[in-house]
Amino acid sequence: MILPFQETLSNGLRVVCVEMPHLHAAELAIYLKVGGRHDPPGREGLSHFLEHILFRGTADFASSLAIENAFEAIGGAPNAATDTDSTCYYSRIHPDHIAEGMQIFASMLQRPLLTGIEIEKRIITEEAREDLNEQGTEVNPDTITSRLLWPGHPLGRPTIGTLESIAAIEHHDLFEHLQRYYIPSNAVLVVSGPVERSSVIAAALASFIGWQDRTLPPVHLATIKTTRPTITCVQDSDSQMNLQLAFLGLARGDSRFMALRFLRRILAGGGSSRLHLRLREELGIIYSVEGSVAAYDETGCLAFDLSTAAATLLQAVETTLAEILSITRTPVPVGELERIRTSYIFDLEYSRDSTYEMGGRYGWGELMGVVRSIDQDREEAGNISSADIQSVARTVFAPENLRLVAVGPWKRGMKKQLRTLVDNFVAQF
Repeated sequence: MILPFQETLSNGLRVVCVEMPHLHAAELAIYLKVGGRHDPPGREGLSHFLEHILFRGTADFASSLAIENAFEAIGGAPNAATDTDSTCYYSRIHPDHIAEGMQIFASMLQRPLLTGIEIEKRIITEEAREDLNEQGTEVNPDTITSRLLWPGHPLGRPTIGTLESIAAIEHHDLFEHLQRYYIPSNAVLVVSGPVERSSVIAAALASFIGWQDRTLPPVHLATIKTTRPTITCVQDSDSQMNLQLAFLGLARGDSRFMALRFLRRILAGGGSSRLHLRLREELGIIYSVEGSVAAYDETGCLAFDLSTAAATLLQAVETTLAEILSITRTPVPVGELERIRTSYIFDLEYSRDSTYEMGGRYGWGELMGVVRSIDQDREEAGNISSADIQSVARTVFAPENLRLVAVGPWKRGMKKQLRTLVDNFVAQF
């Protein structure tokens, strides 16, 4: 049985313990509600940069090697990730050494040296170059699409930053960002695995009770205005066209979110999904298609990504739009819905064996205010109907929500033909 507990320390830090006594390894993570959308203008990539810098040494562990060695000694391998609105530091830990793991993370978050900035600039710059072609043009469809979905807003900026913004980051920027957002009331500490609540709380008090809280700055929410679909085409010398069709979606707490999850699985959730069957198995014009859902406090998106030859790009777009149009018009057959429902519920059951997934469910969920148990998700999934899916499809796939991005070896006339396909979709919706 999985038993989650949550307690808030006097400084505002929320501590979550997910007792999973049937396992043998524990996961330690700390989530902070700060990411790319919180970066100041001209310093895009600052949250991501700070995540990197915290691994370069602390007052207690003088270098990145010292931090790595300290984690290795307790069965860990530390890692971190920064996305649009959160940052996470995490590591698998031997369950007997949770307190030591907390001490290391506490040192990184509260007593970092903030050194090695120039070296880190070079590293992150190389990472950022992966999204640019030989001419320095942005070719990452995710980044291009985000700008189209949320123009002029931080949600539309690349989390990694730009070459110019990365170069501009200095010590005082990192220090101020740390002081502004790395505070206990903006964080959730979570331990999942064969651990006990009392020992987790005691370890958290020992390592984090001295962490000083402050007032968070306000968050600039996006104002969503859509009037028509948007198409952007970027010339690149790649051998294939990289295509993304993204639709403005639902905010994180929307009551229709389960139906949106089902919609994503039906269209691009694996080998039996509609787009996979049509584009790969029947037409043979792609290798794979992926669907993804992103959600924030005030907005979200549903996106489909695929690559195809330039000669079959128009066919891929036409087929994808036809499948999207179909699901808005015709209820999902009972057999298909039950297959998706069963697959989703089985995935929920499998997650019971993952300390990482349980830590995310109850830790990240607490941070974002969307904590749900497996049983709650299972019950809601059991009640999803074809009408629910069709309704959310008609909402999300409204033509004005569409942002189509194609990157690759363009040929004359393609853009006009793409516009015709999208205009036909608008007319038929």
